[in-house]
This record gives sequence, structure tokens and C-alpha cells, in this order.
Amino acid sequence: MRTVLISGGGIAGPALAYWLHRHGFGVTVVERAPGLRAGGQAVDVRGVALDVIGRMGLLDPARRLRTRMRGMSVLDADGKEIHRSTEATYSSGRLDSDDIELLREDLVRLVYERTRGDVEYVFGDTVTALDEDGRGMRVDFAASESRVFDLVIGADGLHSTVRRLVFGPEERFAHHLGSYLSVFTADNFLALDDWQVWLRDGDIGFGIMPVRANTELRVTFGFESGPLARDADGLRHVVTERLASLRWEGARLAEAARLAPDFYCDAMAQMRMDRWSQGRVALLGDAGYCPSPLSGQGTSLGLVGAHVLADCLAQASGDHTAGFARYEERMRSFVALNQALATENPGGPAAEASVDHAKNAVSLDG
Repeated sequence: MRTVLISGGGIAGPALAYWLHRHGFGVTVVERAPGLRAGGQAVDVRGVALDVIGRMGLLDPARRLRTRMRGMSVLDADGKEIHRSTEATYSSGRLDSDDIELLREDLVRLVYERTRGDVEYVFGDTVTALDEDGRGMRVDFAASESRVFDLVIGADGLHSTVRRLVFGPEERFAHHLGSYLSVFTADNFLALDDWQVWLRDGDIGFGIMPVRANTELRVTFGFESGPLARDADGLRHVVTERLASLRWEGARLAEAARLAPDFYCDAMAQMRMDRWSQGRVALLGDAGYCPSPLSGQGTSLGLVGAHVLADCLAQASGDHTAGFARYEERMRSFVALNQALATENPGGPAAEASVDHAKNAVSLDG
């Protein structure tokens, strides 16, 4: 049995684990966090990615967990409503679409539960070194004994350790898009009832949606900025200061960001690489081709990439070089179209027609 180590226990990595197990591979997933990561924004599963989760038996469970927004309000800097819609929201698009919006943590849990009986999960550990030899790929870990695998897949996000170890520094491939995004949970102090609110004030703005039967808020706050140091405390300070400068609800939002246990902030950036594989190592999802949250397609790219990569390896009859090459051939144009969604309309969502084209622009059975 050929063995595969997947670095990254979010969505793309466990989805790949599912398909590789189906094709007869022995799979281990290593995740730096001590368990499944909670928090995070709502994510979209669109187009061909719906077929992927359907084939995994997760379409109905995902639909049951989808957000149930009735619409949204767009506010000016003083909190006055200037636009409302009961047909679409900025986060999910048209409310009558077959696409699914659900909390990231819910989708993570669904995929994990679907795979935990067939896949070895190692939490609280990370890859520290990779060395290819005649036996395969020797992998050193921060907390575990070294092991040898036939293949290693980096599905460990924008700041991928596997990518850094094999391909070089992140700065070679990351393209900063001029802004940052913060996501955190707060009590529903606005008493929102299945209704989103969006506000922009100069170069900062936010979207707020109620979740968990309207008991919580997920706040998505964005601000324009050049590259900042990757320091969690420093980024939290920047976010709280900028939130506090808002005239409408700035003080309460700043305090919520200061106290949030699931606070997240990172650059809006895309990963653009000439190749996603080298030797026995390949990259999947954000690690290789992050489109940024501005595209709304990161989750769908990861799900589709997982299915395509596993399919290509299975069809290659043990020749990983050929399998990786075919994976890139099938995914390249799909990735390019979806990355373009992030830059099509700076400061706003891409056109509905562009999204519809990009989300369906690949075959799962190519």
C-alpha cells in the first residue's frame, strides 16, 4: 500500500484523505493545532465543489448546516441604511442559489467525521524537515518520531510549512492584495435576526452576520494596508484601533475583537506558483494556489483540487510524477479563473456571471 502524509487538517487536506483512502492509499494527516480548529468565517461551496461533497455523502448534511440569511443591509459610516436586499448577500451571493454557505468549523467537522475511521490523524504536531531518498520521503516532526512516506502533500494553508521546506520562502510566491481581513466571534449585541449588515468607512469596513440560531455574531473586518509583520498581538492591536475609529458601533466591536478567543487576522494575498509539485511532494489548496477570501472560492478550490489530485494519482498507477503533472494540467485554468474573481472588482464582489463561469470551469472526471 502506498502511503501519503498530508500536512494540514482543515478542509482540503481531510478531503484529499477521503479520496486517497477510497483509491487504496494509506493516509496520515498531521495538524499543528491540538484539535479541530473552531471559529472562522462562513465559507462557500459552489459549482463543481458541490459535486465533490455530494460524492463524499456530505451534500445533505452541509445543506442542513447552511446559513439561513433573510437578506442584508448596507450602512453608511453613521449606521444609516443606504441599501438593502432580500435577494442576495455579499457573503453568499443569491439566496435562491443551489450554492451552500456554512461556517468553516462546521464543514471541517463534517469532513473530519467522514474520514476519522479510515485515516490516521495526528494533532498537535507539524513537519520540520523533508528528505527524499530511495525509500521515499523521510519526514521529521516537531513532536513525533521521524517516518517515511511514499508521498507528502502540503495542504497547510497560505503560510505552508511544506511549501517553505520544498519550494523556498513564502515571499517568492505570495502576492499581497493591499488589504487585511480579520474574523472573530462576538455576542449578538446587535440583536440581528438572520440578517447581515455591511458598512464601509473610507479604507476600512465590516460585514456582520448572526450564527448559531442568532446567539452569536461572526464579524469580518477588512482594512487597507501594505504588508504588516505576522505578529498576532500586533495585528489584534491594529484591528482594535481601527475598529474603535468607526463612528457606528466602533467601541463595542473593538472590545469584542480585543476579547475574542478565536481572533484571526491575516493579509489578503494570493499564492502564484509556476509548479505545485517537486519530487514526491505536491501542494493542495491555499498552500499552492490561494485565491484569497476576496474571491469567495478558496474552499471550493481546495475541495475540487483534492478530488482531482487523488484521481490523477490513482490513474497514474504508481507514477507520482505523471500524476502530479496531470493534476496541474487539469487544475491550472480553473485556478486562474477563480483567482481572477478577487481582483475583478476591487472593493466589491465579482460579477455574478464571472462567479458562475469560474465555479464550474473544470471537470471532475477529466
